[in-house]
Formats: sequence, C-alpha cells, structure tokens
Amino acid sequence: MKRFLMALALLLPSAAFAAGYSGPLDKADYDLRDKASLQRGAQIFMNYCLGCHTMQYQRYQRTFEDLEIPIDLGQELLQFTGDGPGSHMISAIDADASSEWFGLTPPDITMVARVRGADWLYTYFRSFYEDPSRPFGVNNEVFENVGMPHVLQELQGVPRQTYERRMVDGEMRDVYVGIRSDGTGRMSPDEFDQAMLDLTAFLVYTGEPMYLERQRLGYYVIGFLIVFLILTILLKREYWRDIK
Repeated sequence: MKRFLMALALLLPSAAFAAGYSGPLDKADYDLRDKASLQRGAQIFMNYCLGCHTMQYQRYQRTFEDLEIPIDLGQELLQFTGDGPGSHMISAIDADASSEWFGLTPPDITMVARVRGADWLYTYFRSFYEDPSRPFGVNNEVFENVGMPHVLQELQGVPRQTYERRMVDGEMRDVYVGIRSDGTGRMSPDEFDQAMLDLTAFLVYTGEPMYLERQRLGYYVIGFLIVFLILTILLKREYWRDIK
C-alpha cells in the first residue's frame, strides 16, 4: 500500500503537467465520413502545416485512397516533394535549422489528435492572438507562449484579444469577450471556423486511419460474441440436464 501511494504521488505531478491547459474547450463536431471535409483539411495541412511538421507514419497514397482523391490529382495538388505516392509525408525543413529558428524541431503530428484530443486541437487553432512581446508576434490562449508563428493568419486575419465596456456590479468595466479577427483574412469568421474543423478532422483521421473500419468490424465482433454466448448457454443447459 505504501509503495502504491508513493507511485501515485510521483505520477500526479506528471499528469498535471500533461494536462496543460485546463480552460473550456470548444466542441469539434467533425464527421470522419465526410470526405469533402477531410479533403479540405488535407489541403490546408499540405499547404500550411507540412512545411514544418512531419507525418512520418502516414503515406500519401493511403491518404489519397482513403479520402477518395485520384492519385494523379493528389500528386498534382497535394504532394509537393516530387517523390512517389508511396512515400511518407516528410517535411523538407532542415531539423537543425528549424531547431535554431523555433527553439526546437517542430514535432511529428501524425498522432497529435490521439495525444491532445480533437476538441483541444480545434480550440488551439482558433486561439492565436496578437502579442508583440513574443518572437513571432503571436501567442495562444490554449498553449501559452507557443513557439510557432500563426501560419494561418492569411486565412483568419490578425486575431486580437477583444474587450468591451459593460456594466458589472453597477460599474462600467472592460470585459474580455474573446478573440476577434481584424477582418483582413481571406475567410470570414464562420469560414475560418469550418476550415479549422476540417483540419481537425484530417488530423483525427491520420491518428487512426482504420477508425471507421474498426467501428464497422466491431458490430460483427459483438454479433459473433452474442451468438456464441447464446450457444454456450444452450450447451451448458444440455450438459447440466444430464447431470441433474
């Protein structure tokens, strides 16, 4: 018992550290059966994320096939390395150079959705805000002092923490109302939210490409177990009838 309590005491700080952000998260209402959404998410990832982040456990061809993208079209619009479709999604960025620029090498994010969760990612993508004190001029409410630029700023515009004057307890006060774009982005706020949902869905897919197939097979497995249970009960009754 003493050893168990000691082990628990050692694990609690690490669990708290892993938890990180403890504020509210927005619900990522994605649908892995929505191929159009996954295709849009793949397009955003290839154009804005793959320049720094690698997906070393995911192949282009598998992605194209699962997302119902013709191989030749996928290579033309989404694969910029010149390698064959069977190659992994490897970033061309130099590891030593990126470590010098960002303070560390950008991590592989094949499994990031399984580590962080879809809601965390969806909220994180939409939580960058202008912060002149940071090296890249931005910070993030979900990941404080994040060491990366806001690469999606051309889509969203310049995001700023916004306050409004409101009456609180009989006094006019500045009340924080969230992050708002300055409107210079290529997308409206609703379009940007949808784009981030598409990107989140794509990262959920790469974290477990067999998810839908696993779910489908699960029904057959459960059905088999139910039939097997019924046969086992009937067999037990048959045996015990002779014994009694």
